[in-house]
Amino acid sequence: MTKNVKTELEKLGGKLLTEIDKKENPNIDIPIRALSNIVFDKKSGQILLGNKSAKRYFFNVAHAKKFMQTVMVGAFCKSLIDAGIHTSIRDMYYNLKRTLPDSNENTFDEQSESDPVIVDLEVAIDVLREQLHLTTDRKGIVAGNVVIEDRGDMINWSKLGSGGWSIPSTVDEISFNKVDADFVLVVEKNAGFERLHEDKFWQKKNCILIGTGGQPSRGTRLLIQRLNNEYKLPVYVFADADAYGVYIYSVIKSGSISLAHVSDRIATPQAKFIGLTISDIYEYDLKKATIKAKDVDIKRAKELLQYDWFKKNPRWQKELNLMIEKGIKAEIEALSHRGLKFMSEEYLPDKLRKKDFLD
Repeated sequence: MTKNVKTELEKLGGKLLTEIDKKENPNIDIPIRALSNIVFDKKSGQILLGNKSAKRYFFNVAHAKKFMQTVMVGAFCKSLIDAGIHTSIRDMYYNLKRTLPDSNENTFDEQSESDPVIVDLEVAIDVLREQLHLTTDRKGIVAGNVVIEDRGDMINWSKLGSGGWSIPSTVDEISFNKVDADFVLVVEKNAGFERLHEDKFWQKKNCILIGTGGQPSRGTRLLIQRLNNEYKLPVYVFADADAYGVYIYSVIKSGSISLAHVSDRIATPQAKFIGLTISDIYEYDLKKATIKAKDVDIKRAKELLQYDWFKKNPRWQKELNLMIEKGIKAEIEALSHRGLKFMSEEYLPDKLRKKDFLD
C-alpha cells in the first residue's frame, strides 16, 4: 500500500517535470469537491464524488500559490513515506510554514490553508490521508474479543481494563490476528459506551463495542468498514433519537458530502440502526425522559427526510415525521430512566432478539 502511494506521488512529480521540460504550463488535475459534483450511488449505497475536475496551473495568478502549496505537501508526504514515519497535520503545517525569500509572502499563514491542500492531494492521486502518513488526534474507543498487531505490538482488546483501545487514524496499518464476535455495536455517546463496557455487554453478547464520541472519526469509520468487509460482521448503530443521531448513522452507512472522495473506503452500506427511535420512547415508556426539540432539530429532521436513502424507506419516513410531529428528542442515556442497567440488560437484548433494526 505504501509503495503504491509513493509511486502515485512520484508519478505526479514526474508529470510536472515533464511539462516543465516541454516548456508547458505545469498543472495538477483535481476533482471538484462541491455539492454540484456529489452523487448518491444507489448500487453501492454511498455518497460519491462525481467526474468533474479542474486543473490547477502554476502560471496562473489565481492558482500559483495553491499550486506551490500542493507540491510542497506532496513532497513532504513522500519524505515521510521514505523515512517510514508519520506526523500530524498540525506538525506538517508548522514544518512547511515559512516566508518565501525576498518577499513578505508565507507558504502558509494558517492551518486552515494547509488542511484543504491535503484533501486536494488525496483526491488528485486517489489515496487516503492516512496513506500519506498524515495523522489526526485519536478519537473513538473499542473493546471486544479481538487481538490485533499494531506496529509490532500485540494488543488484546479484551484485556484493557476500563479504558478500551483508543482508535488511531492509521487503522489501515493494523492487522487482525483474532476476531471472535457475532456483530459490531457502534455507540454514539461515550457515556453509553462506558455503561455497556462496565456491564460487560460485549462479553455477554459476543460483540465488538465501539464508542465514537459523537461524529465518528475517519479512523473509526475505517475500522467499522474493515470489520464488516473482512469478517462479514453485522454493524448496528446505537445513537440518540434526534436528527443528529440519525445523521451520525447516515455518515457511517453512506458517507458524507465533505468526505465523498473516500466513501468507498470508509463507509459501511450494510450498517443498520438499532435505536434509539421516537417509537422506542413510547414502546419502552420513556416519555418522561424526553427533551423538547429545538427549531434547529426540526429543520435538520426535515432535511433528512429528503435524503435519497431515507426518502424511499417507509420506516425512516415514519420515524423522522414522528420527530417533527411530536417535537421531541431523547438521548440514549434516557434509558437510565428505567434503571442504570436497563440499556444493557433489557433494551438492547430485546432489540437484538426481535431484530428490530432500521436499514
